[in-house]
Amino acid sequence: MITFLFRGLLYVVSAGLGLIAADLLLDGFTIEWDKWWGFVICILIFAILQSVLAPWVGKMANRYAPVLMGGIGIFSTLISLVVVALLPIGGLRITDLTGWLLGAVIVWLITALGSVLLPLLFLRKKVAAVKGQRR
Repeated sequence: MITFLFRGLLYVVSAGLGLIAADLLLDGFTIEWDKWWGFVICILIFAILQSVLAPWVGKMANRYAPVLMGGIGIFSTLISLVVVALLPIGGLRITDLTGWLLGAVIVWLITALGSVLLPLLFLRKKVAAVKGQRR
């Protein structure tokens, strides 16, 4: 259970980093920092949607369009961004096509890298301690 919660927390952090990176890199992708609570809710909803949509979109693509299997992560990220940007709570605004398309790619890339690298970063000390005990 602890591992599940730890991985969930790291995924939420990587989703937040992806959204912040897209905000810094794109003009049409804007985090509304004055509505910080809305942004926090957006991160949580985005992470939950992404976790639920990725397997569902994968199943649909496998059934109806197997050629699209490679783009499942980006497509589910785009769907999650659409839902989060349309929420009336504020926190995230995407205004142009570049923001939508490149934003989805940037968020997907940072989230994917964060999902792989953040556990390594946080668990490095624990792995080193276990290796030291074995010697």
